[in-house]
Amino acid sequence: MQVVDSGIGELIQPPDMEAFREWNRTQKSRTLIDKRMSEREAISRFVHDGDYIGTELYGTVRCPMSLSRELIRQGKKELRVAGQGVLELDMWLAAGLVKKLDITYIGMEVYGVSNGLRRAVESGQVESVTEWSNAGITWRFKATSIGAPFIAVRSMLGSDTFKYSAAKSVECPFTGLTVCLIPALVLDVGLIHVHRADRYGNCQIEGISGFAFEMARACKRLVISAEEIIPTEEIRRYPDRTIIPFYLVDAVVHAPFGSHPGEMAYMYARDEPAIQEWIEANKTAEGAQAYMDRLVHGVADHEEYLERVGRQRLDELIEMRERRE
Repeated sequence: MQVVDSGIGELIQPPDMEAFREWNRTQKSRTLIDKRMSEREAISRFVHDGDYIGTELYGTVRCPMSLSRELIRQGKKELRVAGQGVLELDMWLAAGLVKKLDITYIGMEVYGVSNGLRRAVESGQVESVTEWSNAGITWRFKATSIGAPFIAVRSMLGSDTFKYSAAKSVECPFTGLTVCLIPALVLDVGLIHVHRADRYGNCQIEGISGFAFEMARACKRLVISAEEIIPTEEIRRYPDRTIIPFYLVDAVVHAPFGSHPGEMAYMYARDEPAIQEWIEANKTAEGAQAYMDRLVHGVADHEEYLERVGRQRLDELIEMRERRE
């Protein structure tokens, strides 16, 4: 194919599809084994300094916050990060854990842009930023999931998103049209929060599924947190709902309210005052550090974090969701 144009962004994780296929053949167990463990054990075992890591969510919906806070507690560093994020990536940036970004969006939705992202990039803490559209990052996961080194699309062409990406435009050998080639993306580790899972890692999601299907199939290691751990017999009653099968999963963490202060469809609403508290704190590096000293480093684990939030407030979030329904 004739290359027409190339983005100027760094290809942070060049795809090696044969190495990924070999990893799945030799490192992923097909045995039904109990994978339940705590956030502390899961992050310690499966996330390493320098990893290329991704989170899966839709805004603040199903944000893997219990896992994200534990990653900060353990001080994992020089992470290369891919994905669309709100709270979790904002906190990683403020904690100084991120070295490179394959970015679609990091912001605070209706509250504006991320102060943490601006500080981290302008200070040079984040060494490299490569841009993608939301669809583009998902298609990169999709390419990996089907074993292809790239996917051809017509998105991003003629935009600055293409310019600052690591994509290429080429002349289609079949039609002569110019198309955009999106390279596959293989994560060292992915973090996904789901509604329910069994002990082996079969996972089900209610409501919007984001890009959980694609990302789960593009990870060397996958850590799942779940609102509920249910018997495998219950999972098997509705096999069409199992969006992530057990053989993709390395760890299963039971994390009720694991998305807080984000929300879970049909379970609890997002905690707006708690989100605003972070946004206000993160206006300065000192404020962000004080927040994390209190609500991340200042609690031992997710259970203690929920105690700090309070049962009454958690019940109110459940009631808010029920009233909306």
